[in-house]
Amino acid sequence: MRLTELKLPLDHSEADLNAAILKRLGIAADELVGHSIFRRSYDARKPSAIVFIYTLDVEVRNEKTLLARLRNDRQIGPTPDTTYHFVARAESTPATPRPVVIGSGPCGLFAALILAQMGFRPIVLERGKSVRERTKDTWGLWRQGQLNPESNVQFGEGGAGTFSDGKLYSQIKDPQYRGRKVLTEFVKAGAPPEILYVSKPHIGTFRLVTMVENMRAGIEALGGEIRFQSRVEDIDIEHGQVRGLRLAGGEYLAATHIVLAIGHSARDTFEMLHERGVHIEAKAFSIGVRIEHPQSLIDRARFGKNAGNPLLGAADYKLVHHCKNGRSAYSFCMCPGGTVVAATSEPGRVVTNGMSQYSRNERNANSAIVVGVTPDDFPGGQGEKGDPLAGIAFQRHWEGLAFEAGGGDYSAPAQRVGDFLAGRPSTDFGSVLPSYTPGVHLTDLALCLPDYVVAALRESLPAFGREIAGFAMDDALLTGVETRTSSPVRVTRDEEFQSLNTRGLFPAGEGAGYAGGILSAAVDGIKVAEAVALSLTAHQPS
Repeated sequence: MRLTELKLPLDHSEADLNAAILKRLGIAADELVGHSIFRRSYDARKPSAIVFIYTLDVEVRNEKTLLARLRNDRQIGPTPDTTYHFVARAESTPATPRPVVIGSGPCGLFAALILAQMGFRPIVLERGKSVRERTKDTWGLWRQGQLNPESNVQFGEGGAGTFSDGKLYSQIKDPQYRGRKVLTEFVKAGAPPEILYVSKPHIGTFRLVTMVENMRAGIEALGGEIRFQSRVEDIDIEHGQVRGLRLAGGEYLAATHIVLAIGHSARDTFEMLHERGVHIEAKAFSIGVRIEHPQSLIDRARFGKNAGNPLLGAADYKLVHHCKNGRSAYSFCMCPGGTVVAATSEPGRVVTNGMSQYSRNERNANSAIVVGVTPDDFPGGQGEKGDPLAGIAFQRHWEGLAFEAGGGDYSAPAQRVGDFLAGRPSTDFGSVLPSYTPGVHLTDLALCLPDYVVAALRESLPAFGREIAGFAMDDALLTGVETRTSSPVRVTRDEEFQSLNTRGLFPAGEGAGYAGGILSAAVDGIKVAEAVALSLTAHQPS
């Protein structure tokens, strides 16, 4: 049976937990067979009295009798079935070509894994390199300022989420527990088992590398095939149905079922799809900056005297402010004990992102502070007849200005919060030193952000300081620009997860505009894999 909302103080013991279960259920010790933790979170709204909140799966004697006695208690009931059930199985003699998955980020990996587990032997095409080779190229930008446009933070095995905090939580509705399937597969691949029950699980970059390799091995062991440095240059569409695709090297692959899991930065692929007539819409996203504080400041603000408690780890935050100009500014992709990283995928542009290792023990906390923008803000993107790719041009414009403001060598423009609020360029650092490599150039960030974004940020930072003491401290550091918060387009799909006007094309994940973050992208990959499997079995001979 499942027991929810069981609260205990921060310093409780296992014996305290057992005693609380007995008291809550009103049973004797010999009636409790055992328990497992399904979810554990904490409530830190009162830093002096932080409590853990448990959801437990409890095994008891005389379960039916106990459930009947507690039937009016909303926090007690039968444990739901979270087992993942496959929707189809491949036939031994398929009537169609093998399904193709474009992209090997979280969405593509899980689409391929589920298809492989159902016996469909997918082919995965990844424009970048394997995760370890890609890591070397990424460090080349971070350490030497050398960008490989096909192998970087955005492109390569594991996707953009590989170089992140590795957050594995989401606010998506998931009544069929596909997220549980994702977490279970991650644990099989080497993730710490705690991700199955902590409320805000994360993994960190170094662990993600090994996990991605293990998932690849699992896909291949089931008959799947993963090809690196295989950029899709064109998709063959005949009478509204995909027939195949052509790789940059000239090879042609027949395909009637293609999962499009390309991520939010595959701009050339978006352009190709638009040229081929695939239905695409411009989509809202957000832009802004990264902010860095001492992690100790965030810990004290959130946890008070409990700051530094190993059970709590490094503190995070989530902030939002509705501005006078009608915009909303909010924190995004908060990385406790992490670093700000270079995340561009195109020459002559600067893009920031954040990442943490599993330990989250770096000196600074960082997050994006971003402001929403819509197609009405993009030159040429307004109205029903607006350019669906206008958001890409909008991103490129500000990324190019950030490259110039940073000095033209992939250094990022940066500014102290005090100077930003006062409208003057920064000339020296304060107590907060930048973590961004290859380096930063102190300047005025207003040079590389829209005026309305600057105004919203200047209003929101002091407001955030009223929620977290010290957030708007003069020495906190801003680094720009953050533009890749989500895809600037949506590759629209129907209730069968296929493109509105191109049968056999299954837009998926963050790049197609249907997810945001590792977990939601992976869940979307599972949904699309199920749709592909159902479509494939419908084409099998009876």
